[in-house]
Amino acid sequence: MKDGHQLVLLVGGDELFPALAEAMDAARQVVHLETYIFEFAGSALQVAEALERAARRGVAVRLVVDGVGTPSIPEEWRQRFGAAGVQWRIYSPLGRLGLLFPRLWRRLHRKLCVVDGTVGFCGGVNIIDDRDDVSLGRLDEPRLDYSLRVAGPLVQDMTETMEQLWWRLQAVRAARQREFSAAWQALRGSSASGDFSKLLRKLETRARGLASGGEDDTGSALMGVDDARAALLLRDNVAHRHDIERAYLKAIGEARQEVLIVNAYFIPGRRLRKALLMAVGRGVRVRLLLQGRYEHFLQYRAARPALKRLVNAGLEVCEYAPSALHAKVAVVDERWATVGSTNLDPLSLLLAREANVMSTDRRFAALLRAHLDDIVCHRSTPIHAEALNSRPWGQRILDRIAFGIMRTVLFLTGHRY
Repeated sequence: MKDGHQLVLLVGGDELFPALAEAMDAARQVVHLETYIFEFAGSALQVAEALERAARRGVAVRLVVDGVGTPSIPEEWRQRFGAAGVQWRIYSPLGRLGLLFPRLWRRLHRKLCVVDGTVGFCGGVNIIDDRDDVSLGRLDEPRLDYSLRVAGPLVQDMTETMEQLWWRLQAVRAARQREFSAAWQALRGSSASGDFSKLLRKLETRARGLASGGEDDTGSALMGVDDARAALLLRDNVAHRHDIERAYLKAIGEARQEVLIVNAYFIPGRRLRKALLMAVGRGVRVRLLLQGRYEHFLQYRAARPALKRLVNAGLEVCEYAPSALHAKVAVVDERWATVGSTNLDPLSLLLAREANVMSTDRRFAALLRAHLDDIVCHRSTPIHAEALNSRPWGQRILDRIAFGIMRTVLFLTGHRY
């Protein structure tokens, strides 16, 4: 955890995409973007176009998308990126057998962007129009989701983790083509990515000056703070297997007044359920705002047994009503807050690559809490214990089937949850 960060909260793609385009248009050295979904349509096109413009100016532009979220890039954009010089890779592309092999369930779910090693973006927003949904189709209102624009020391950490993944992907690609010398050079690039990042630190002072304001280019106020204490939390399958989960557990375990969690896919494991129940037992007010739209059988149904127990124990659970909810944010006691890509479910906490920014800045926590509280109070629908306890037996059987499938999948991957 380090001091000296600017944290600006961006609501949805409507605020994130112009901020990304603005940063990319000012890039001088490198633009590096990772995302799960990149949909080349609607408002998301402004990000694709900004990547293209940056590459045409001679900026090194690197794009990594996930093989499930974005199985292919449209031919038009393959040609445009190729002509401009945008380098792009698909993380763990699926073969003919799809997700049949458990090793392919480990996905790139984080959403990160770094420009010149001086300004970074981290959150849950995919590069897709806020009113388009892969499962639900066209939405009447924008999807609810969040990202952070960050300036300060943790951007260095973002740069290093993105560089390492990029060079590892380069090495895998070269090895598959039996270009073993190139693969070795790429692995050396991975180990030397810290040296590359040090070169970018020279631009950090300039970035702090450019990013010191709290307004966008139109002059409208954004929600943010300066000189905040923050850190980058990662989840991967090597050195950071449980970092994000442990941060949640520690914050909840130390809560004395309120825990407010907004999460799209909430299927808490044993430790998280215990932490939430113990918090309620201490007199802490625990509120959850969850997805109110039926998107996927497994995520929706498997969550119901756990929700029933939590609601019966006194947790306040609401569902977001106006549109789809894709957010992954939380506030504890207005002293701890996180914004990122991590759902509180086994796919995120045990299998996927994730990234969250955590802050102990009370100003930012209070800002985020006030924003979320307004949504919970005015734009959500409570889930009452009576409704959960009296659900038809057919629905409860489906819940148990979904929960059983989830446990079986985890067993096949060697995990317990």
